[in-house]
Amino acid sequence: MTTLNSRQRDAVRYIDGPLLVLAGAGSGKTSVITEKISSLIKRAVLEPEQIAAITFTNKAANEMRSRLKRKQIDSKPWISTFHTLGLRVFRHEFNKLQYRPGFSIVDSKDCENLIADILRRSTADDMPEIRAIQAKISGFKSSLLTPQTLTLDGADSITRIAAECYTQYDKTLKIYNAVDFDDLIMRPVMLLQTDSVARTFWQNEIRYLLVDEYQDTNLSQYEFIRLLVGEEGMFTVVGDDDQSIYAWRGARPENLVTLQTDFPKLKVVKLEQNYRSVGTILNAANHLISNNPHAFSKRLWSERGHGKKILVNAAKDEHDEVDFIANKILHARMVKGHKFNDYAVLIRNNHQARLFESAFRAREIPYVLSGGHSFFDYTEIKDLICYLRVIANPDDDSALLRIINTPRRGIGTNTVQKLISGAGKLGLRLVSAGCAPTFHSDLSIQSSKHLAEFFSWITGLQKLAEYEAPATLADRLIKDIDYQDWIRKTSKSEDDAKKRTDNIDELVNWIRRIQSNDVPKSLPDVVAALTLFDIVDRQEEDETGDNVALMTLHAAKGLEFPHVFLAGFEENILPHKSSTETEAIEEERRVAYVGITRAQLSLALSFARSRRRYGQIERCEPSRFIAELPKDDLAWVGENDTSASGRLVGTNTLSSLKEMLKTS
Repeated sequence: MTTLNSRQRDAVRYIDGPLLVLAGAGSGKTSVITEKISSLIKRAVLEPEQIAAITFTNKAANEMRSRLKRKQIDSKPWISTFHTLGLRVFRHEFNKLQYRPGFSIVDSKDCENLIADILRRSTADDMPEIRAIQAKISGFKSSLLTPQTLTLDGADSITRIAAECYTQYDKTLKIYNAVDFDDLIMRPVMLLQTDSVARTFWQNEIRYLLVDEYQDTNLSQYEFIRLLVGEEGMFTVVGDDDQSIYAWRGARPENLVTLQTDFPKLKVVKLEQNYRSVGTILNAANHLISNNPHAFSKRLWSERGHGKKILVNAAKDEHDEVDFIANKILHARMVKGHKFNDYAVLIRNNHQARLFESAFRAREIPYVLSGGHSFFDYTEIKDLICYLRVIANPDDDSALLRIINTPRRGIGTNTVQKLISGAGKLGLRLVSAGCAPTFHSDLSIQSSKHLAEFFSWITGLQKLAEYEAPATLADRLIKDIDYQDWIRKTSKSEDDAKKRTDNIDELVNWIRRIQSNDVPKSLPDVVAALTLFDIVDRQEEDETGDNVALMTLHAAKGLEFPHVFLAGFEENILPHKSSTETEAIEEERRVAYVGITRAQLSLALSFARSRRRYGQIERCEPSRFIAELPKDDLAWVGENDTSASGRLVGTNTLSSLKEMLKTS
């Protein structure tokens, strides 16, 4: 407690009712949450198991656990993401929710495939954008709307198609004994709304609730919180409406205001002292965000000194812009001795990354591009997880169809079609139909043999899963199907085969780590943990070393760097060209605010006066947000600045710097 400031201590000590901690960027909110958990345990206010802390990412949850461990808190409060807490409720209440044990959690790619299949069978016209339909259905669920409660007055065509698809989509998931990510919150919420016994049980189970990044909650998550804490409202939520940048996935910063209505005794504590940034950066952030309406006003301040002025680079074009930033980083590395990982280049859109990657490679600047290929999108990983899903949940037809002939085992398309048709006639799921003698009577001897062998093997693994450790089962599975040999035969090169077999080894090791925790993990537990794991967290944990960070502004939220470049700080990029409405501009302003507040020591904003788009050169305008920054704290460089300070190292100097870098 001695390391906390007075406002932070107020937030930690207050346990008499509902509390909102309005935590500005870099104000030490994680310290407040972990210190409060520690205080509740050490003061014996509650049993550790009665305390739950909810975050939005596994990385944040892991950070809280490690901080508590450093405080020598060995007991086990529940610290997890929203979806993992929803899964905890779901597992306990699956009977009331009308699901069977071992239900599957389908990922977004499986959801896309399911929606595409429904649309192919129901849409005669051109296929609509699958991801747009999926996003609409996700939005329905996040808003607690069922197919029966949807209203379509004034709805556009995509919304109407999504509403028609929603009924069949939900019905199919239920048949598969499967749920999507949104179901993990929505269905427990609907149960708690209507079942007083379940509601009382969970309110007794969780006696104190802490929520991080509260401004990012959607309607279903807010309702989940409200139902868990009950009228007593023993909770602490920590958030910052100025950093709410996820409206596109349902986040509602207005949930901060709703708290005051639902909990009239709500206490508000503001954390305004920033421990991250120098004064010029905070002054810019404060000026910018003051143009948005606020339910709660706050102003960040710091004891880190005034700092250098913010550079504003007016580049001739997009190539000049990337050259400016790449040269600036290389110059600082050689002349000032900075590390590459002191620098972050933040972009609004992924397509901006291509030119930066080219410029960095040309200068031999090491970099890491966040948001790359997901570990779970690799073919070999999806294959093996689908095998495990079928073993854990034999009703998971979606997973079964992926692996039924992978590796090839003589079960061709015609046989699969007969299996699907036969299962429909018998009213069975595919595994049950494949084991039914009546179905095999309609097959050729060879097809029947291949199917019988496959399903006999699957059911044998299902029995083994009842007592065998998941990692051991995974090893057995890989060996049984000779999957590594299949990888070698189907890979483009030896290097590709090596990468893919390494991925398989990593998956098994990962399963081993999951099952090695204190609480024993069954196969369904492990499969759920793999499905829910946030791949962004994994990349951030694994990607270490001296690399420039190249990432989108949304990916940068929660991170900090000594030196930050915000590229494409211009109209139609930031703010985005689609943000013409007032509320959208306010969100774009919050995105810019998040980018600015990532910087600790220096900040540079860059825009191009022209860009090539679709083969045409277009004039560009600097972002309107530049005019909202304090002019005295800006230092302009670029196209119209011919001074030595305005232009960075030239081509000749660049060549010599690269030679110096090789020998350093």
